[in-house]
Parts: sequence; structure tokens; C-alpha cells
Amino acid sequence: MKNSIKIQRAIKGLTQAGLAEKVNVTRQTINAIELEKYSPSAVLALKLALVLDIKVDELFQLEKRDWN
Repeated sequence: MKNSIKIQRAIKGLTQAGLAEKVNVTRQTINAIELEKYSPSAVLALKLALVLDIKVDELFQLEKRDWN
């Protein structure tokens, strides 16, 4: 699943650690999501969107390969 977390994080002036703290996960989790190695739960996706002040479907984009 593609995402724009890194870009949105930069716009808000947040580090991976800063964003992680706001949504109560580790920096490594944020890193894994940004690198598309981990897809967050619905709750975490909603928290990230809320903190970054963006709609979930603008933050995450489902690709055809994600349907398998």
C-alpha cells in the first residue's frame, strides 16, 4: 500500500520519532510504514491521518497488487 507519510510528516515538521510518539508506536513502525514494508491497522491509519491533518484515502493509496 503506497503512502505519503514521509511527505506529510515533512510538511508538519515532524520526525519519525515525533510522529511515532503522537500515535503511540515506535519510530521503527513509522519507518516500516513509510518504506511500505508494513500496512498499519485501520485504527493506526486513522490516528496517522488525524495527526497529519489529512484524509486517510489521501494518505494511503491501495494498489492493485495489494488485492492479492
